[in-house]
Parts: sequence; C-alpha cells; structure tokens
Amino acid sequence: MEFEFWWLLALPLFFSLGWLAARIDIKHLQSESRRLPASYFRGLNFLLNEQQDKAIESFIEVVRADPETVELHFALGSLFRRRGEIERAIRMHQTLVDRTGLDAEKRLSASFELGQDFLKAGLLDRAETIFSDLRKTAYAEQALKFLLEIYETERDWKNAIAIAEQLGATSPTPFNKEIAQFYCEWAANDIAQSHQDTARDHLDQALQSARACARANLMLGDLEAQAGRHAEAIQYWKRIETQNPQYLTLTAAKLLDNYRALGQSSEALILLRGYLNQHPSIDLLNTTFQAVLELEGPRAAYELVRDELRRNPSLLGLDKLLEAALLDAPAERRQDISLIKNLIHQHSQRLALYRCESCGFKARLFHWHCPACGGWETLPPKRKEDQDTLS
Repeated sequence: MEFEFWWLLALPLFFSLGWLAARIDIKHLQSESRRLPASYFRGLNFLLNEQQDKAIESFIEVVRADPETVELHFALGSLFRRRGEIERAIRMHQTLVDRTGLDAEKRLSASFELGQDFLKAGLLDRAETIFSDLRKTAYAEQALKFLLEIYETERDWKNAIAIAEQLGATSPTPFNKEIAQFYCEWAANDIAQSHQDTARDHLDQALQSARACARANLMLGDLEAQAGRHAEAIQYWKRIETQNPQYLTLTAAKLLDNYRALGQSSEALILLRGYLNQHPSIDLLNTTFQAVLELEGPRAAYELVRDELRRNPSLLGLDKLLEAALLDAPAERRQDISLIKNLIHQHSQRLALYRCESCGFKARLFHWHCPACGGWETLPPKRKEDQDTLS
C-alpha cells in the first residue's frame, strides 16, 4: 500500500473542523445558559439543599418570567398534586390545556394530568368528562381505570360494570371478580329499595361473571331466609363450601338460625362440627360453641373448645375456653377464672381484627371492599390471629 502525501494535508483540516465544532457547541451551551433566569439556578440550589418550598417559589418565578417552559409546568403541577395543593395543580395544568400553539401530544398529557387533579379534588363530574374524552387516545387504558374509580366512588354500578368489561377485554388480568362484586353491590341497592326480584337477577349475573363469588350465594340465601324459605336459604349457604370455604365463617350463625327455624338444630350442629373440623376458624368455633351449649350443655361446650384449642392454639381460643370454663366452674372458683378471662380478653381483642392482604388495613368489621386500598375481596373473613396461625 502506497502512502498518500495528501493525507498529511487532510489531518490538520479534520482537526481544525473538530475544534471548530466543539467551540460552536460550547458557545451554544453558554448562550442557552445565559437565557435561563437566575431563579432557575436558585431553585436548583434550594433543591440540592433540600429546601423544597423555596425551590418551588423560585421555579414559579421562572414560569412567570418564561411561560414557554412547558416541562416545568408539568413538573410543578404534579408536585403540587402530590403535596395536596390541588388548586395550584389545577391552575398549572389548565394553563397548559388552554395554551394556543401547544402540540397535540403535550395537550393530551396536560388534560390527563388535569383529570387527575379534578379526581384528587373530588370534582368527579369534571374528572369524568376529561377521562371520557381520553378513551380514544394513547391514554385510553389509564383513563378507563380512573373512570372505574370514579364510578365505584359514585356507586354507579351499571357504568362500573361496563368499564370493567372494557378493561378486561384488553387486559391480561381478568376483571371477573370485580364485575361480580359490582353486581352484588347493585343487588344490595335493589334490596334496600325492596326490589327483590331485580336483586336476584343481579346476583345470578354475579355468579355468571364469577362462579366462585361466595357473596352472591350468601345474599341469595339471605333473600330466601327473609321470605321464610329456610330450607332453600340453607342450600344456598352450603354451596359456599365448594366456592371458597373460608367464607363459611360468614354463614355459620345464619345456618344455625335457619336450622332452628326448621326445628333441626341437631342437623345444624353436625354440619357445624364438620365445617370446624375441616376449616377451623375462631368465628366457626364461636357459633359451634353456642350450638353445643344449647343442645349438650356447658361441659360438652367446654370439651369442644378445649379440643379445638389443642388442635389450633390461639389467644382467641383461650379466651373462649375460659368463657366455657366459667359456665361450668363451681362458685368458689368463678371469681379467679373471671379475673383471668378479663385479662386475656383485653389482649385477645387486639387480634380479633380482619386484615387486608393487599395493604395491611385492619378493621373490626368485615368488608368486601377494602376502605384503604380499594381492593375487592382482599380482606379474608378470618381474624388476624387465624391468618397468622395458618401462615
């Protein structure tokens, strides 16, 4: 390969061009930096020193001085919403939505942020309008989820079902459980308005959406019991064992009452003993204890609780055992047993709570819908100590 002498001339030329390009970039960067207001750099300095409030005020000065700072508008709006300053967030995002000349993508982003602002402020009608308009945009899936949240809050179960069906059609995660719960909520509204036939239709639709919806059979049994059809009510409640046996705790007292109404308390006791043996829980134990106490007396009730406590030790079970012992104790020992029971009872009540598996929320009453995280069927119908024992 022969050496080309003209390369010696080209090398200095390439070096000169590179140096010139670098100088141009540096000058451009310096020029851009000079254009930024001093408030911007003050804001950065406050952020670095963890003085968030002062940083925000500095950035607001930047926005006032240069309304074209779109990204800073977005950042401040989101920050205001997270801090709970909803009115400021709304103003920031509304300014972007109303701005002329803003490109379509950024306008959609501003509308999406504004919808979240309205939702956080409790202005559900305005939020609904915005998210409905976004259903045919790139924000469609997120808009549908927010619409679902709105309809749940408004207890508009018809629209909630329609949105959940749309989400389920495109999502890898099915919404059958949520849809079934929406039908149950709809049925509960019907029952409150004495529309039993419509309630039955909605409960049947709940079972069509999710065959494992124990709540639907629980409510169908309640409807039969209210109509005096105790045998039919019992059949609905017994189906729950094949759906999800942990929900039997919600049916135990109902089963006992309806067997009593039929004059079949012995059959109720046999059924409850079987449930307790296969699906132990403190609530099942409480109901079975009452049945044994009525039919077989205090000594048999004490033995039931003692045997169950040996099989599944728990503080709640010990509290029940002391209650049983107190019933059958001689007069001279009752005061001592009562003292121990009261001490145990005070501590055991801290464990007599339902706990959400999703967020850890604890409640004394059972909820189908977690008040904290909004999950459906996330609070198992077992007391906290039962859950800890099983895990």
